[in-house]
Amino acid sequence: MTMESTIMLQDALWDHVTMEEQELAFKAGDVIRLLDASHKDWWWGRGGDREAWFPSSFVRVRVNQEDSSTESVESVADQEDPAPRDKPSTQHREQMRTNVVQEIMNTERIYIKHLKDICEGYIRQCRKNSSMFTELQLKTIFSNIEDIYRFQRQFVRELEKKYNKEEPHLSEIGSCFLMQVGFSIYSEYCNTHPAACAELQRLMKMGKYKHFFEACRLLQQMIDISIAGFLLTPVQKICKYPLQLGELLKYTPKDHRDHTGVSQAYEAMKKVASLINERKRRLESIDTIAHWQVAILHWEGPDVLERSSELIHSGELTRAVRQGKPQQRSFFLFDHQLVYCKKDVLRRDLLHYRGRLDMDKIEVVDVADGRDSDLGLTLKNALRLRHASTLEFMCMLCCRKVEDKQRWLEAFAKERQRVKEDEEMGELFSAGGTPQVCRVPTQSGKHVI
Repeated sequence: MTMESTIMLQDALWDHVTMEEQELAFKAGDVIRLLDASHKDWWWGRGGDREAWFPSSFVRVRVNQEDSSTESVESVADQEDPAPRDKPSTQHREQMRTNVVQEIMNTERIYIKHLKDICEGYIRQCRKNSSMFTELQLKTIFSNIEDIYRFQRQFVRELEKKYNKEEPHLSEIGSCFLMQVGFSIYSEYCNTHPAACAELQRLMKMGKYKHFFEACRLLQQMIDISIAGFLLTPVQKICKYPLQLGELLKYTPKDHRDHTGVSQAYEAMKKVASLINERKRRLESIDTIAHWQVAILHWEGPDVLERSSELIHSGELTRAVRQGKPQQRSFFLFDHQLVYCKKDVLRRDLLHYRGRLDMDKIEVVDVADGRDSDLGLTLKNALRLRHASTLEFMCMLCCRKVEDKQRWLEAFAKERQRVKEDEEMGELFSAGGTPQVCRVPTQSGKHVI
């Protein structure tokens, strides 16, 4: 039942992108007012001026419910401390900081218990039953969660050393979060989590596996959460850190000994969570790309997913080369490659594969309108594609409108930025390394790209 007295503020952990009218769309970091939590998986809440349903796993309870301030972490942290500070204000900030520190400590202890239960309650029992699980299956389902468990135990030990039990607001825990090498192991787990979902869904259709996992949970005396719920906790955890650190920074004055550490930790963990959130969003598009490719007639060469993970832009362009007439083609820009197809003569919804270009070896040049003597054509809204190292001409692409040309220029720049981000993270998608994705099918059953 929805009651005003039960309203609780929730912080969004993930972007929730939806086109369903009855669902609430929001971005990671947004504040959602929870109005009804009677359903386990879907809650009713308010974001901005809209009320709608949203997935409960996408949010977490805000620590300081009584603090209704809507100021951003950055704006509060950058303010100079008032001088002189009055005692009530100081006491309020100290209590707020105490609340956040204690929440961090408590949630870390609970999280360690969950990781221990997964490793000892599930993985250990699975290995004892080798007739039910292959090593590949265990790697697919549990990924590197044992490495995460070892890292988190060390991380909690460091937190405990810095935690001031008598005066929690004086704790100096910020530096503990700067163990970036350790936190980087979450990237592998988050990348392979969709494949774990898919494998678990497959196994759970067989009764013996469903009963086995439930028996493991009961034997370990674990709380009443499915194995899929337990395996989601590391993904949720890495995205909670910037929210927790943001609140901690908000109540850490600049003269506090932990201010520099918390500020640096907040920026570092925000970047990690942002990249993982982006990775999660892109992984969810992989099966859409696979379905798209299946529908292309006369496909040749490697699958798109062997090199790419995201459709960045698409549209109709006229392709001109030195020999042959200009031809209208449907172009699809992915990270690393540009695929072009021809529409079927009779059925315009069908596409025939015609070729692709390697974007890692291409430069895109903006061309002024006018006569091109080399091609013998008058060009308008054109882009020249040439080989990046030799500057050799490859083709000319002409857009219908100047607005279309601008969109393509922005898309080509975005493609290079995406590739750069992947290289920086060391997570380039390669053959055999693209994880499967679990997703809920649309009502129509169609996948549109």
